[in-house]
Amino acid sequence: MPTAVLTDRERTAVQAYLRLLHTVRAAFDTPSASPDTPGPPLVPPAVLAEAETALARAGLAGNEAEFFRMLRDWRRAEP
Repeated sequence: MPTAVLTDRERTAVQAYLRLLHTVRAAFDTPSASPDTPGPPLVPPAVLAEAETALARAGLAGNEAEFFRMLRDWRRAEP
């Protein structure tokens, strides 16, 4: 399967999504600060906003199939 070269905006969207994914994983791996507060800490709103903005700028908001294809191709290309 040929791999298309990502535009700068698409690459930024993929990288922002990966940062968001890593932040969410870290949040779930972190115990809650208090026994009275169930669940992991919240993901910082700035991380969510960065991913949403990058996806919208790349024209990928609402186009999940295309985005996840690019993400899959990007992950394969990483060393």
